[in-house]
Amino acid sequence: MIFQPPIPDEYMTLSYGEITTRIRCHKEQFGRRLVVLGHHYQQDDVIRFADFRGDSLKLSQLAAKQKQADYVVFCGVHFMAESADILTDDSVAVILPDLSAGCSMADMAEPEQLIDAWKVLADCTEDRIVPITYVNSSAAIKAFCGKHGGACCTSSNAQAVLEWALREGDKVLFLPDQHLGRNTAYGMGHSLDSMIVWDPVSEHGGVKADEIRRARLILWNGWCSVHQLFTVKQCEAVRNREPERKIIVHPECSWAVVQRADMAGSTEFIIQTIDAAEPGTKWAIGTESNLVGRLANSHPDKDIRSLATIQCVCTTMYRISPQHLLWSLDELAAGRESNRISVDEEVSKWARVALQRMLENAPSEAVAISRDCSQ
Repeated sequence: MIFQPPIPDEYMTLSYGEITTRIRCHKEQFGRRLVVLGHHYQQDDVIRFADFRGDSLKLSQLAAKQKQADYVVFCGVHFMAESADILTDDSVAVILPDLSAGCSMADMAEPEQLIDAWKVLADCTEDRIVPITYVNSSAAIKAFCGKHGGACCTSSNAQAVLEWALREGDKVLFLPDQHLGRNTAYGMGHSLDSMIVWDPVSEHGGVKADEIRRARLILWNGWCSVHQLFTVKQCEAVRNREPERKIIVHPECSWAVVQRADMAGSTEFIIQTIDAAEPGTKWAIGTESNLVGRLANSHPDKDIRSLATIQCVCTTMYRISPQHLLWSLDELAAGRESNRISVDEEVSKWARVALQRMLENAPSEAVAISRDCSQ
């Protein structure tokens, strides 16, 4: 995790009203030169200032289309800001309001670990292995996949990308989220026996050479700290107490949870399903709490709650506070591009290759991202 130096104490003494007024003033003064992006998991007190809301990749693509923009302030986490820098022009400064806003899943796959794993795998088998990385990964991991004939995927198009990869090669190394890889492959008809888990902190990945040779999918031992909180016990509690309540979860949840849910799909799939649901229907949603709360507030005619009885929030995303957002805008107004995220040119080139392969081999996604005109 990158360390964020403390911002001046004065920001912590401001009222939310003062912060709101100053942020809106900056947005008005910068006009189209400034784009503020807000990820779905962001807290309400921050996302209300976003010009666009959505998932990480679509927000980055949307930012790249804003040709008048000089600054993109990404209210998300580090790998998201990297993607925005990769996809926008070099002249655009991408700002992350708090540098310590990382992603525990992305941090579970380090470039050095992947290089070591790739060598071991190559020594164990002559089969062609295609590396596929979830977009929730660092730019360096994306670049490795691009350079070694692989691609990126999202939770929406993971199946299409996996189908392509298995046509291109004999095996797939899927990282960093083992659950998305397992759930997607299982849904495609691959047995659990055809999958092994590579543990980057264990000698030889914690697997034997003959297991590597037999496997069709090699899943990196990574996971989302939020979606890991949803359990089979929670699903069973809903089934026992309210059998009419539908359970819908994100495929970053464990295989066992996905198997007990009525539906599983990406963030956008969850949003669109709830939008289209009949009034009076009941839902238990297995994804990040801010999004669940936002869906419940926007659909008062439906009974919507979290699958869990605890708060399942992305704590690193929470590091982006209204105070940090204001500070970053104050810095830009003063001519300082503090917390600018810049991806190395070579890394950016190969990461873009991985993203392009995804776009070429996966169908377009129906994504509910809209301009927020309330500001």
